[in-house]
Amino acid sequence: MCTAIGLKTSNNYYFGRTLDVCSTHGETTVTAPRNFPLVFREAGVLKTHRAIIGTAHVAGGMPLYYEAMNEDGLCMAGLNFPQNAVYHPVQKGKTNVAPFEIIPYILGSCKTLAEAKEALKNINVADISFSAELPHTPLHWMIGDGTGEIVAESVADGLKVYDNPAGVLTNNPTFDMQLFNLKNYAALSPYNPGTAFAQGPDLTPYSRGMGALGLPGDWSSPSRFVRATFVKFNILPEKEQFGGADFFNVLESVKVPNGCVEGESGFQYTVYSCCCDTKNLTYTRKSYSGELSVATLVPDGSELKSN
Repeated sequence: MCTAIGLKTSNNYYFGRTLDVCSTHGETTVTAPRNFPLVFREAGVLKTHRAIIGTAHVAGGMPLYYEAMNEDGLCMAGLNFPQNAVYHPVQKGKTNVAPFEIIPYILGSCKTLAEAKEALKNINVADISFSAELPHTPLHWMIGDGTGEIVAESVADGLKVYDNPAGVLTNNPTFDMQLFNLKNYAALSPYNPGTAFAQGPDLTPYSRGMGALGLPGDWSSPSRFVRATFVKFNILPEKEQFGGADFFNVLESVKVPNGCVEGESGFQYTVYSCCCDTKNLTYTRKSYSGELSVATLVPDGSELKSN
């Protein structure tokens, strides 16, 4: 489970996600500065690159990013994609990138969403695990900046890249099916409903909020996709200054309380939510209990920095 969103305002772009799992794995806020060499299994070494900040588990000196932002404001997140994700053998003539490498590779190499989209045309997500102790996870990815978002999915017939007009990503099914499913909720509205059911009966609304009656409230992937999209496009639309605090309010709409969703090794819950502020280059993480940690991306340096 997990939900990612991107949000463009009049003067900023925010990107973030929830991490919904059964337990933590030692992740922390990690900065990979420009001069820290990123060593890839098949794609060579980025000795100098754009600085990156986000949540990662560091193993063998390599930041295994869950999501991150680079110094140019390009952001990327990996979300669970079971049954659908397929990684392929190394291919000649392709840029072969392991699943655990793709976030630092894209954010280290690309300045804009347009550059990332162009780079993905030649990428093969290679079937390479980090180690026997850390096998790869089935993932798909959302990438965004102030110009919009895309989704990349490595499936049986190759790497698919979709434009993402919703600016939202959850898990299964594939993104094209998630987007099509939104059509089932086209009649929902933040406004009080009129009567279209029939003439005659008194169907005057008896409560506020009935325009969104039918908005799914469960924590399945399709339901979170619909709910996050509805809230994102209706929360304070162009009415007042939108900030990072309200960005977290969108993520709160899909927060998973501990004890409500059974996982493989316990109950899954929202371990943290995060927000990349691309204007100020700040990365904020909010724990399940509501504690905030804030870090600012400082591009210079030669070593990984953890907060």
